[in-house]
Amino acid sequence: MGEQKRLLIIDDDPDFVEGITSILEGADYAVDVAYNPDDGFKALQTDPPDLLLLDIMMGRGAEGIMVARKIRKDPVLREIPVLIITGIREQIAFLFPGEPVHPRFVAVDELVEKPVEPDFLLERVNALLEAAEARKTETS
Repeated sequence: MGEQKRLLIIDDDPDFVEGITSILEGADYAVDVAYNPDDGFKALQTDPPDLLLLDIMMGRGAEGIMVARKIRKDPVLREIPVLIITGIREQIAFLFPGEPVHPRFVAVDELVEKPVEPDFLLERVNALLEAAEARKTETS
């Protein structure tokens, strides 16, 4: 796999973050955590990760959507794959399994529902990282 991939989790649920961090670190990923959208966006700007795992419902509501939108508008950050992990699938226009989030709503690479099975989580993380690596190779 080469050098260790760095992941950032932005989620305000400490119990969920602890569980998911354990799964990811067990698979040899370096994991950083931010427990609110503001700290998360600062972490993204300071030291961009290889992949972002983002919750939707934080703070005053669906603040994760605003983070995803800000990322896609930033010329440096927009290349970071974004995996949304949320419990509100039907409320954010992800209507049927396997159908993409409407691109004008929020541009993310994938969305999975909480709770997420460890094997499925690792499968999706690996797939997104491999796709990002392939895009880098194509543009090089």
